[in-house]
Amino acid sequence: MITRSAARDALLIWFGSRAGLLVATLLGSALNAYVARWKQWDAGLFVVIARHGYDGDPAAPPDAGLPAFFPGLPAVLRLVHLVVPDWTACGLIVSLVAGAVAMVALARLAELEGAPGWMAVLALLLFPTAVFLAAGYSETLFLAFAIPAWLAARRGQWTGAVVLAAAASCVRITGLFLAVALVVEYVPHRRARELPARPAPWPLLAVPFLPLAFYSYFHYSRSGDWLAWKHAQEAGWGRQTVWPWESWITTWHAALGRDDFAVAFRMELAGAVLAVAALVWLAARRRWSELVYTGLQAAALMTSAYYLSIPRSLLLWFPLWTAVAALGARRPWTLVVYGLVAGPLMVLNAVRFLTGAWAG
Repeated sequence: MITRSAARDALLIWFGSRAGLLVATLLGSALNAYVARWKQWDAGLFVVIARHGYDGDPAAPPDAGLPAFFPGLPAVLRLVHLVVPDWTACGLIVSLVAGAVAMVALARLAELEGAPGWMAVLALLLFPTAVFLAAGYSETLFLAFAIPAWLAARRGQWTGAVVLAAAASCVRITGLFLAVALVVEYVPHRRARELPARPAPWPLLAVPFLPLAFYSYFHYSRSGDWLAWKHAQEAGWGRQTVWPWESWITTWHAALGRDDFAVAFRMELAGAVLAVAALVWLAARRRWSELVYTGLQAAALMTSAYYLSIPRSLLLWFPLWTAVAALGARRPWTLVVYGLVAGPLMVLNAVRFLTGAWAG
């Protein structure tokens, strides 16, 4: 049962955590340097696309990796820039507002499944890579569409679900996995006659796949490459597809190094172990649609030439956070232990990101 306090609790935790990050960032720096601290890594690439398109900044060397970023966030940045002059600030504002929407939706989804909503939100915000929910990255915007889409599907509101999922597909390739999971979610509801009197027709489930088709055609019209977004990952980050054991071995050796990147690769290995554990749990509980959503992401990430952004991608695994909330409701000590372990790692990773170190 969803309580009226779910949204209130989610927003209190979300904005409270943002205030904490603000204070931590401002310590030792002037107020006007706050925004500059967040102009790191992909946040700058999203701004480049928003300002100049996929050809990149004409004054800078060409960047073959830009097509890997879907156009949803750059489009929203351009809209916000109409009233906010600083591009990096635009990214922070989008993440702040989108994050509020996502946290409310996550709390409501958790309560729909019988778990305390605030626990799901707290678990997500304490995760070691939660800094990316504050930065001008695409995670929060994706979640702002994806979680409401899943919530609508659970309620049998399929028109809203597919429209929201289509919006999520404009933001990240992860929207493709969400679209497939919605099809899997639809089938048992359809057979059990749990849908409204006039259920959504099957063709409607194709809507979330359309943004990927349009985006692929856009780059095909520019370069003749239907899979430009995939090939951009290979060109920009060397992410060719390999056997999963090869990916693990490569990452393992990288994690044994003594350079700064070794720390991030150790987190990648830990994230992979956590991801596999979550997949086993979903399979054991026969939560097939959620297993498809998370499993497809895991398969894509763990067959890359090396592990990259697995802990970041776990932020998008909303079934994981509702599961943590359910466990915390039954055994409160587990949430305390989780917070004691994850919280310091979250602070460490936030510091790494804000100082320009690679943080996933």
